Amino acid sequence: MKSTKKVVVLLSAGLDSTVNVYEAIKHHHEVVLALTFNYGQRAAKKEMEASAKIAAHLNIPHKIVDLPWFKDFNKSSLLVEDQEVPTGARVAIDDLEKSEETKKSVWVPNRNGIFLNIAAAFAEALGAHAVIPGFNAEEAATFPDNSKEFMDASTKAFRYSTSNHVTVGCYTVHMKKPDIVRLGQGLKIPWELIWPCYFSGDKWCGQCESCQRSKRAFASAGVDVKHLFKE
Repeated sequence: MKSTKKVVVLLSAGLDSTVNVYEAIKHHHEVVLALTFNYGQRAAKKEMEASAKIAAHLNIPHKIVDLPWFKDFNKSSLLVEDQEVPTGARVAIDDLEKSEETKKSVWVPNRNGIFLNIAAAFAEALGAHAVIPGFNAEEAATFPDNSKEFMDASTKAFRYSTSNHVTVGCYTVHMKKPDIVRLGQGLKIPWELIWPCYFSGDKWCGQCESCQRSKRAFASAGVDVKHLFKE
């Protein structure tokens, strides 16, 4: 990622976005805004609470952007209550074919495209030259809007749609989850502040795809966060 002084980060409070905001600060960038989106997702309450705590912990500006019209898409089990989110044995994070099927359930139309465009507008307005999402190579295998190719395409588009040519950069885009956890350990991230779960329960459910990936990543990195998962 190109060095820049002022950045806007997309902070959902998940593993990837949290590591990225910490890494941006480590690289002495000025985080002029951390953006959290409330688009009617099941985990909205927890994501907003966790993101606010992380921003306060880091002493960076934080804004929640409400996007209630995402519900009008009437698609994705993350948004529509009468659709079931795949959990447990229905999720197979190492089975590409099965992951493609479960992706169809949780896919939100153009979510990251919309998020990056909103972030780029804030970046331009605030004099920042980069936006930083939380992408990773592991999920990019089935979610192409987590990929380096998508970031590069967005940067190219922003050359036309932002006067200061906002770029998109991400510290974890080439990394898999265990390595992201290891990076976070080096940054001394308090893991109890993050929220990687698709649901808004008292603890991380441990059964949704996001939790299963997180659970494996922490175990692989030798980090004990069992107390944060629902038993």
